[in-house]
Amino acid sequence: MVRHLAGMTALGLLCGCSSLLPRSELVTSSPWQSYKDARLTFEKIVPGRTTLDELKALQLDPESNPNIAILNYSDVLRRFVPSPSVSAADLDSGVRECIAAKTVCTGYEVQQRFIKRQRYGNFLADFTNFRRKVDVSGWHFNGLILLKGKTVVYKLTGGKPSILEHEETNNPLGPLQGFGESKLLNGF
Repeated sequence: MVRHLAGMTALGLLCGCSSLLPRSELVTSSPWQSYKDARLTFEKIVPGRTTLDELKALQLDPESNPNIAILNYSDVLRRFVPSPSVSAADLDSGVRECIAAKTVCTGYEVQQRFIKRQRYGNFLADFTNFRRKVDVSGWHFNGLILLKGKTVVYKLTGGKPSILEHEETNNPLGPLQGFGESKLLNGF
């Protein structure tokens, strides 16, 4: 009886402990701490003037900065000319110049992000899968640089300067909620 009472007391204390809920962060290794930092770096790039050495000084070197993809001529062509209905006249002059250079054309694709997921609410409801609340925050930056030889001929930036999302899942059957779905998916 004493063990049962101690167990119930401990369980009662855990019900309000949202600090026990999991937290996670998804961080892409980068020299930038924010969307604004990445954007300011890209603003220093001037097509027709910025060189490969200057990109390295800006920490835009795929060999020293992880998570920068190197695009070859074929990748650039697929990205900017996805179908025969897109003509060269539709493209920016820097893109046309890069594509015309063929194998001398290379690109850098930069994808940087910081995503933080914080679960909150009632520990017991979350743990037993009855109710889960999650706040998602962060930022996502993407940039594209095209080089003809050792000179930048085109740049493009985009992304989400601020990500604020709220996820809430209610499962009336709690831990049994997904049980029927897995059987249906497996053909039972």
